[in-house]
Amino acid sequence: MMSALMESFAPANSVATADAVESGDLPDSAIEVSVVIPCLNEADTVGTCVGKAVAALRAGGIAGEVIVADNGSVDGSQSIARDKGARVVDVQARGYGNALMGGIVASKGKYVIMGDADDSYDFSVLGSFVQRLREGAEIVQGCRLPSGGGKVSPGAMPLLHRWWGNPMFSFLARHWFEAPIHDIYCGMRGFTRRLYDRLDLQCTGMEFATEMIIKASLYEAKIGEVPITLHRDGRVAQRSHLKTFRDGWRTLRFFLMYSPRWLFVIPGVLAMLLGMLGYALSLPSTMIAGVTFEAHTLLFATVAILCGYQCLFFGFISKQFAIAERLLPPDPLFDRLFKVATLERGVILGLVALIGGCGLLVGAFLYWRHAGYGRLDYGHTMKWVIPGAMFTALGFQTILASFFMSILGMRRR
Repeated sequence: MMSALMESFAPANSVATADAVESGDLPDSAIEVSVVIPCLNEADTVGTCVGKAVAALRAGGIAGEVIVADNGSVDGSQSIARDKGARVVDVQARGYGNALMGGIVASKGKYVIMGDADDSYDFSVLGSFVQRLREGAEIVQGCRLPSGGGKVSPGAMPLLHRWWGNPMFSFLARHWFEAPIHDIYCGMRGFTRRLYDRLDLQCTGMEFATEMIIKASLYEAKIGEVPITLHRDGRVAQRSHLKTFRDGWRTLRFFLMYSPRWLFVIPGVLAMLLGMLGYALSLPSTMIAGVTFEAHTLLFATVAILCGYQCLFFGFISKQFAIAERLLPPDPLFDRLFKVATLERGVILGLVALIGGCGLLVGAFLYWRHAGYGRLDYGHTMKWVIPGAMFTALGFQTILASFFMSILGMRRR
């Protein structure tokens, strides 16, 4: 039944209201578009949003339904939505993502249009999203910012969101994940039910919408963008659910989790390169412009290499975990890397480094014994002790990390 629902096209002149769908006047297969509106105590505005959505479906000759996914409202939002023509779905699990998931699962259309219930999005323009989806886009993101052709009404968006937070995170989405969008936070978007099922979204909170865009880009879905106008929040009794710094940090944390390369790999490589440069300068006791690089530089360089190496392994472990938990799609390059970087090879490499490090430490000890366990030439012995300690630590880390990555990988094989 689901495949028939997903593949069906409704006649161009048919319009389904929630009442018609529930009463059986139109079969499920005739519904082309489902408008899903998450709701939590939105009595001031949910009726207006539903009314605009129903009117837009009728005006556009679109066979559709309006679903209000209620997340536990206690202000009568449910009855208001029903009176305006929506089908109300009660979602017990709290959270923005949970509410949308519940509404989408209950939807019957080939296409889904989602938008907030605070009347900041004008559902009368949903025909633009439907048109782009009909033309072949798998997801169509609304854009409220002028950089993407959108418009923000006076007082509709806090200045910090408009000029810093939203542009910055949208910039990161374009450059880190190659998502061709200009407004990552826009809550009004349309997508095919087929794509939604393929993305297998996991986030139950406000990260749900961000996860959808990032995953769609990583899965190389066809992404479109429609400029829209953001209006002032129409609620009076209910305050906005957004909190600037809390939600901004959650988004940044989410971005970093989805991009181990930027959080771990690139900083790790840079730290290791800096450490290697320190070794190249300090081992031969180099002097540049009157500055001598010796044992102290060697110690700092060792710290950089150890931290960088740890970052690299955390990057690989994070990637492995994200793929195993279906947060990231399978990566063929990563799979090929695992065929080369096996547990056995990792253990052997770790043992070689461990033995080499211990050998340097033993050599330093023998030098001390040869000196009668007395005072040593600090500048000379530290060039044995510090590298010895570094290779011992690197070897030990490599062995442990190899076992840990192998344990994570067992779930995927």
